[in-house]
Amino acid sequence: MRVIAMLLAVVVGACASHEANSADRDAERGLAIAQAHCSTCHAIGLAGASNAPEAPPFRTLSENYRVQALEEALAEGISVGHPAMPLFAFDPEDVDALIVYLQSIQQAEPRT
Repeated sequence: MRVIAMLLAVVVGACASHEANSADRDAERGLAIAQAHCSTCHAIGLAGASNAPEAPPFRTLSENYRVQALEEALAEGISVGHPAMPLFAFDPEDVDALIVYLQSIQQAEPRT
């Protein structure tokens, strides 16, 4: 019985480690996407002001939105935002990575 419990602990630990590594990779990829497509206007990190005053810093998005709710808008194309915001749409894998990144930097409690 003890051997089974130890094996189970190892398997659970390995799965948790794999999920954490996957989330880390997604967050890194999301950061790269934000740098390439969004950083001209938005502050995309944990500090600093946005280059465009009307573009909210990404770390504050959860003050006004549920970050997970942005998934559809990112996939279908954001048509609202700040006045100079271009219309764009991301591939599903890019949306997932960007959402993971955005969630990782939020300063406010998530909206419900």
